Amino acid sequence: MKRIRNDIRNIAIIAHVDHGKTTLIDSMLRQAKVFRENQKVADRIMDSNDLERERGITILAKNASISIPDTQTGELVKLNIVDTPGHADFGGEVERIMNMVDGVLLLVDAAEGPKPQTRFVLKQAIHKNLKTIVVINKLDRKDVDIEQTLNATFDLFVELGASNEILEFPVIYAEGLLGKAGTRPQLEENLLPLFDCILREIPGPIVDVDNEFQMLVTNLGYDEYSGVTATGRIYSGSVKVNDPLIRILTNGSQERISAKYIYTYEGLEKKLTTQAEAGDIITIGGLKDIQIGETLTSPDNPVALPLIEVQQPTVRMTFGVNTSPLTGKEGRWSPSRKLLERLTDELRRNISLKVEETEQKDVFLVSGRGELHLGILIETMRREGYEFQVSRPEAIIVEDAEGKQFEPFEEVHIDVNSNYVGSVVEMLGQRRGQMTDMRNNPDNTVHLTFTIPTRGLLGFRYRFLNATHGKGVMNSFYIGDRPLEGVVINRNSSSITAIESGIASTFGLKNAEERGILFISPGEEVYEGMIVGETAKAQDLAINVTKKKHLTNMRQSIRDIDVRLDPPRKMSLDEMIEYLGPDDLLEVTPSNLRLRKRILDTHERLRFEKTGDRD
Repeated sequence: MKRIRNDIRNIAIIAHVDHGKTTLIDSMLRQAKVFRENQKVADRIMDSNDLERERGITILAKNASISIPDTQTGELVKLNIVDTPGHADFGGEVERIMNMVDGVLLLVDAAEGPKPQTRFVLKQAIHKNLKTIVVINKLDRKDVDIEQTLNATFDLFVELGASNEILEFPVIYAEGLLGKAGTRPQLEENLLPLFDCILREIPGPIVDVDNEFQMLVTNLGYDEYSGVTATGRIYSGSVKVNDPLIRILTNGSQERISAKYIYTYEGLEKKLTTQAEAGDIITIGGLKDIQIGETLTSPDNPVALPLIEVQQPTVRMTFGVNTSPLTGKEGRWSPSRKLLERLTDELRRNISLKVEETEQKDVFLVSGRGELHLGILIETMRREGYEFQVSRPEAIIVEDAEGKQFEPFEEVHIDVNSNYVGSVVEMLGQRRGQMTDMRNNPDNTVHLTFTIPTRGLLGFRYRFLNATHGKGVMNSFYIGDRPLEGVVINRNSSSITAIESGIASTFGLKNAEERGILFISPGEEVYEGMIVGETAKAQDLAINVTKKKHLTNMRQSIRDIDVRLDPPRKMSLDEMIEYLGPDDLLEVTPSNLRLRKRILDTHERLRFEKTGDRD
């Protein structure tokens, strides 16, 4: 018999990047007394991953819980909270988390209003028909426009096809950083209005405790005590420690296991418990080779729950064993076997990723949701000690039964100073972008909207920031596959490559600097075929950057000291990925990132460019 559990609420918090989602959760945890009075707590406590803290974004979905009093009954209600990423590249995290919750808090910046990623995360909630509370956040900003923000948010709900019930969304105003909220813009000194709204508006889970146990695995983890763990929401029945279970794999096959360890969330910590029932979000430990999307059930009724549906990857790049002359000097893991093991392991918890073997046994094709999605994987692996090389990202082109080719398209939203509008429009036009909207913003910037093939966006962000002197803001999201467009020119520049191996000298680099912009400094080790700079010329230039000036007397030696080089352009991992050309590779080690040519030998590379014959 089904009933509603009023002692629990399961919610996800969704928002565009940097609209204050994780900061609000910090305040909710503090006011629920999750931490001791004298406990020192870092800001953005839910962003526990080093990369998340460095980049200021949420990458992995995470669970927490608090207990809040019901002002009407006086009883404590457990609130399970899931923090979700705000960037579309990590949409796989959002899509699977929606299977665990009964409602969402949609945070919208009171000054900026709904942004492109707001559209993406809200679309997932509407698709699941989840009750939504709109939180107008950051009321402390000077440029807030509450009326405009609310109108734009309502229009977005309508545009995304929300039902009449979802359109009747309640609104809470907040300053997440200060831990204040209210039903009106005049805020109270705490978050009680938000807590009360959650209890009134978000329904408790509808459960069938008397039926057999069923749970869909939506997240994976690892615990030093219990090993591999699987997190999910119990859809029906109950489970006790050491209960026998059936694991139903995504291919339909079954395997007998047992619930060796059961955890529930209390604050940010997992706590061992002896049993749990339908509606609870739990973690089961002691599992082996479990994967996201699998169902755990009772042996008496082994019926699988619907599989998690996620958007297919749109971008791919190759991951291969490092073949540079410096291979093996800086990495802990470099053999193809270790590389494949690591990529295969990533598939178990990253369901929007795809890994395929190629004709080359030491090269693997990795597909993801965007350059950022794949870039985070690359950075994570290099920090774990892996050494490998990756190719330029490319859009995934598909072919239908009639042989027609289709490619992914994205909608791009840009906010830029009016002085740079002409440059941006011209740049996107060259990349097959079509403008669909242009309007003035209240802060005297211009908002541009384009539809463009994903191919046209590859390598664009870095050049966009240069063209706008770092003042432009760009967001994009996938809108579907469309017929293949014509040729897209992603880069008008070429590379300066080293023609000799050795240590870069000031004299050699000065010769290179006269022809372009340098990427390295004197004293760095280089090898033939390594990219050391960028030139505006149509063809690559090969220069001996290790060459030293022959000195004949002291006067020349003193004069040589006066040679000065401009500071080299030091690029981040994301910028290097964007820079890559069709015949370039990026060497990735725990210590260094090096741009290089696919063919290192200069004469062989020139012959291949003329004849297309590697031999």
